[in-house]
Amino acid sequence: MVDRPGAPGGTAADPVVGRWPEEADAAAPRRDWRDTLRNASDLALVGILAAIGSLGVVTAGGAVATASAAVHDWIETDSWPGLRPTLHRFARALLPGAVATLALLAVTALLGVNLLALHRGVVPGGAPLVVLTVVLAVAGAGLAGLTLVEVGRRGGRDWLAATRAAALTAGAHPGLLLATAGVAALVAVLGVMILPAVIPILGGYALLALHAVVRRTERRHPAKAG
Repeated sequence: MVDRPGAPGGTAADPVVGRWPEEADAAAPRRDWRDTLRNASDLALVGILAAIGSLGVVTAGGAVATASAAVHDWIETDSWPGLRPTLHRFARALLPGAVATLALLAVTALLGVNLLALHRGVVPGGAPLVVLTVVLAVAGAGLAGLTLVEVGRRGGRDWLAATRAAALTAGAHPGLLLATAGVAALVAVLGVMILPAVIPILGGYALLALHAVVRRTERRHPAKAG
């Protein structure tokens, strides 16, 4: 609590600094460049740790889910979870995350094989089916982004419930599929343009961007929030 003139009893609760700017109290002190640099460093570290946790491939789902939960905590409380709860989250997220990773790899491989077969003329369908496959891929990428946000809101667990919630959110806000797919596409483009050693840093920023677009849409349309 801090003293503030005009507040009952001379005190008022501090605003949650981790909330988005439009949610903060107008009287809150402005952050300077050091806060921005610290936040940027923290997000870069989240991406690096998620990349390290994903080295086992099947551990990728658990690592990304844990990172998404950490970003969600930071947004809500302006603080990062401690080492022990983070490791505990990661351990609990490993098995369901492995299932989610294998499912994602299977769907990606199926879409890739389908596109390749259509492009080479191995199967009939031509351009219309190519377009349809691309549309499905974009929708799938958007849904995957929404699911990551929902998993983060659930502490890195319960992929099935997160997927259902993501589907409901996508149904209420179809534009979110394009927005989250756009985040994924932007990250992919940046990943091609920068040095390979720097790619892991993008992970934390990508998760923040996903959480940001979902939260902003839900605030604008609270009655439709899934």
